[in-house]
Amino acid sequence: MKKFVSKGFAMILAGVLAVSAVGSVGAAEEVGSNGEVNVYNWGEYMPDGVDGSVDLIEKFEQKTGIKVNYKEYDSNETLYAELKPGNTSYDVIIPSDYMISRMIEEDMLEKLNFDNIPNYKNIMDAYKNSDDVQYDPTGEYSVPFSWGTVAIVYNKTMVDEPVDSWDIFWDEKYAGQILMFDNSRDAFGIALKKLGYSQNTTNEAELEAAAEELRKQKPLVQAYVMDQIFDKMGNGEAAVAPYYAGDIITMMAENPDLAYAFPKEGTNRFVDAMAIPKGAPNKENAEAFINFMCDAENAAAVAEYIGYSTPNQAAYELLDEEITGNPIAYPDDSLLAKTEFFVNLPADINQKMQDLWVSVKTADTSASGGTSTWIIAVVIAAVVVVIAAIFLIPVLRKNAGKKKVANRKK
Repeated sequence: MKKFVSKGFAMILAGVLAVSAVGSVGAAEEVGSNGEVNVYNWGEYMPDGVDGSVDLIEKFEQKTGIKVNYKEYDSNETLYAELKPGNTSYDVIIPSDYMISRMIEEDMLEKLNFDNIPNYKNIMDAYKNSDDVQYDPTGEYSVPFSWGTVAIVYNKTMVDEPVDSWDIFWDEKYAGQILMFDNSRDAFGIALKKLGYSQNTTNEAELEAAAEELRKQKPLVQAYVMDQIFDKMGNGEAAVAPYYAGDIITMMAENPDLAYAFPKEGTNRFVDAMAIPKGAPNKENAEAFINFMCDAENAAAVAEYIGYSTPNQAAYELLDEEITGNPIAYPDDSLLAKTEFFVNLPADINQKMQDLWVSVKTADTSASGGTSTWIIAVVIAAVVVVIAAIFLIPVLRKNAGKKKVANRKK
């Protein structure tokens, strides 16, 4: 996150990193001392020199002589759609766990040469060798970048009751003030948890039930959005939204009207990890970039800036207690026990979920009696009256004229 930590810590960390950067200028790393690397990352997911942060892209370029071409995406599905046709213009991507698993299965990722990534030693064992790392079971394709949870962010000036459940997203009291994720996996994950089901269910009846919940919710939703949640909630344009915990920390720091809630039904816990797409044009430069991001000071700068939790032990030890003690970024074990990591679902289930999501987005909710339905009905009625007037008035006038003529003839 950008402004959560104390200014003193931010200045100290920036100073340390600045000295490190200056000391490294002109001393290009052994791998990839020139050329370029094309990085495709989430929005607001890299320190860029703003708010006292270190510009890690600039620091990497100075250290290695490698030019960074940087582009952002807003969802795993956007990333997948960009790469699936065989787009090999990117060298480093940072997808979430389930998408990494899918890409491995579909032969869309390169195996990493860890000789070029010595800083991998800094990654916590829990994110290398545990049952949770199902997305890359052999550990050959990815390096963890951050982790976090999906939670509820709400505006205390609009919501005056305790918030502890996904149920609030179906509360008619907040009709028109509810934001919802605009991707199938996250949206279905919320609906499934609300119903008490696993977010990784392969039961088609449970998916159908979740879709029905989402259809019921649709008339209450102001907008289906992703990165726009940050601005909409920050500007007080909506009452409640689901979002990623790291960004919620930043949002709360910038708008004191916002608050956080962990849903009692449980939620998604995720890992975002660095990987290299199949056929990447600059693989060694990509591995140099991944190694750079695993450096303790650089990874600490990332954690301090984006607000998400770090899987890098050496970086964690550099962070101020104000960060590591934040229960939003580092929930206690009792809350983490209620979380699930998304796993890659079978192709037929992925397709089923996507088809159901399309049916939700295109559903006719006119029977719901929502405000928008009444407005549409009034508008249609008004149009009918106007059309009738246009056509009937001349006829009435003509008939009236005929009656006058007939009366005069009498």
